[in-house]
Amino acid sequence: MNPNQPQMPVAMRRKAPATVAPPPWLERDKLIENIRRLIWLYFLLLIFEGALRKWIVPRYSDPLLIIRDPIAILIYLLAIKARVFPRGNFMWSLVIISLLCWTAGILVLLPYLPIQTVILVTGYGFRSNFLHLPLLFIIPGVFNPAHVRRMGWWIILGMIPMALLMAYQFHAAPDSFINRTVGLGEAQQIQTGGGKIRPPGTFSFISGAILYLSAAAAFLLHAALSKLPYKNWILGASGLSVIVGIAVSGSRSAVLSVGLILVALAVILVVRPSAVTKFGRVLLLVIILGWALGHVPIFREGVGILSDRFTESAAEADTSIARGMVSRVFEGFFEGFKVIDRMPWGGYGLGIGTNGGARFLVGRAAFLLAENEWARILLESGPFFGLAFLLWRAALTFRIGYLAFLQLLLGRTLPLFLFAAGFYSLIGGPFGQPTNVGFAVLLMGLCLAAGKPENDVDLSAATEPAGGVKKIAPSKLPSRSAYSARLHQPIDARDPLNDSVDR
Repeated sequence: MNPNQPQMPVAMRRKAPATVAPPPWLERDKLIENIRRLIWLYFLLLIFEGALRKWIVPRYSDPLLIIRDPIAILIYLLAIKARVFPRGNFMWSLVIISLLCWTAGILVLLPYLPIQTVILVTGYGFRSNFLHLPLLFIIPGVFNPAHVRRMGWWIILGMIPMALLMAYQFHAAPDSFINRTVGLGEAQQIQTGGGKIRPPGTFSFISGAILYLSAAAAFLLHAALSKLPYKNWILGASGLSVIVGIAVSGSRSAVLSVGLILVALAVILVVRPSAVTKFGRVLLLVIILGWALGHVPIFREGVGILSDRFTESAAEADTSIARGMVSRVFEGFFEGFKVIDRMPWGGYGLGIGTNGGARFLVGRAAFLLAENEWARILLESGPFFGLAFLLWRAALTFRIGYLAFLQLLLGRTLPLFLFAAGFYSLIGGPFGQPTNVGFAVLLMGLCLAAGKPENDVDLSAATEPAGGVKKIAPSKLPSRSAYSARLHQPIDARDPLNDSVDR
């Protein structure tokens, strides 16, 4: 210290202010907001990962197959830190079943394959069956009905370009660039008849487009019943797009999936008769637009091919069209039980029945065990662990359906619509297909979030985009500061299914 330098009086000396840590609730809010952003990223990748694998970077098709896995893992890490990771009975039982299936798969395959191959095959089976399922419980922990409607708005809006793309794919030659499959091979999309392919839209295969059609139909019907302040021309254009998508899909599953949404509508109209008056005008508009659409050549061609598929399938099975559809739905649940008494106790190995597991074993995608999901699970994990996982999926599906019906009794229609759109993917959809498991967890998670109390809304983060629901402005200034209001707000009751903890 320089003795000649003037010294500051002691009274004027002040210590540097200590850094004040942000309040815990503020840090938690930031974590939850980041989780919401990652869920939106998960949604966008679910819609466009097929476009990346087919057209943009086809040489990286195989790595892109699991592009959503790191997003899901990051969501779990943030959810643990934010104390919204599920810890209920469904979650703990899933952990136990997954570890038992993985352990049994390793023990079964070790005598026949190198350890590296065993880890790759069973690891891929683990990520296919179990990795993404916790996300189903996290979504209702961080989303509220306003967030659900916002995502539904973009699904409704996205249905318009999706249908235009599907119509163009249907019209184009099967070997055109727009109809290429994933990767660098020369394979074509699945054909439907008349030299046409089943157009997958932005997805890798038609199964993704079918699930998107059902999701769009669910949100559209809810918007019509609830009279949400969306632009009428957007709802009309999106409704026509759903009809066009079904017509050119060439898939009976597309008809069935949207038919389930109409069944949900019938249940709603029976339980809530007052909704009939709200829906009558919309129904009349759809009939008029459908009649006009029937004169468009590509629509008529698509309907003709789809009708021929129904007729031919019924003739081959020597049954009626309705009975054939019912048989198509339920036969997949019983196929595996026909050979359950001849299965090894630990199955033939977790992951062997998936296309990804087949690549590690034989170098190409194939169904080495069975194409139906329940048969695959039983053959992979055996009559004990495989059946436990199937019962877990069935119990969860029925539980969510029960909660959706309870919400209907309270006047909320969106949970039942979303349940109708996604329940089959959860209980019987092929988890070996990443698109299917992605839609299963997303739609069922949104179903649970849509049933939360309507006043549980974060207005700063849950506003609708332009043309959607208007932002709700507070009627008066708060009497407390934001920090004080946060300290004194009532504690929400725990969701009976999500079982997130807040400690």
